Amino acid sequence: MHNEFHSNERLIWKEEGRRKVFSCPIFSIQERICRSPDNDLRTFTVLDAPDWAIVVPVLETEAGRKFIMVRQWRHGSQELSLEFPGGVFEPGESAESAALRELQEETAYTAGSIRKLGDCSPNPAIMSNRVHFFLAENLKPLAGQNLDEDEYVDVELTPIEEAFHGIGKPPYIHALMGTALALFSQISPP
Repeated sequence: MHNEFHSNERLIWKEEGRRKVFSCPIFSIQERICRSPDNDLRTFTVLDAPDWAIVVPVLETEAGRKFIMVRQWRHGSQELSLEFPGGVFEPGESAESAALRELQEETAYTAGSIRKLGDCSPNPAIMSNRVHFFLAENLKPLAGQNLDEDEYVDVELTPIEEAFHGIGKPPYIHALMGTALALFSQISPP
């Protein structure tokens, strides 16, 4: 409960140092030494990764508007996931450029218009990065996918209502897809 008589300053920890304890191509793990509001010194583990972009591509078809989604194997959950295209920013890449690149690579579509829906922290307790969500419309097909060597992705046209009703049940298992749907529903209720 917010109390107007107290400052938020009493909740803020001050970082006094950090140390990288592990690194791989997609993230690193850091120990961050922080001082509490009560002046206690504690160490916290943080997963440090580049920002991500997720694209909500909407295709106008004769049967109505549909999402272009991708089905792929997820190693963490050990199951197939049906989700919006997305991925990690390349070094120096803007959020919009990353979104357009991921859309083209994974779906073989390009967007005539793209706009940011919002961004958030995927897990602020342990992760330092942000995920940026975009709406892509006026889609045009390209010659083919341009997948990374370890990507195996099927493209599917999914009725918008099906995605909304399916979230939280296989194959709609990716939690960030729920955030993407919530942001999409702010501009286009299902």
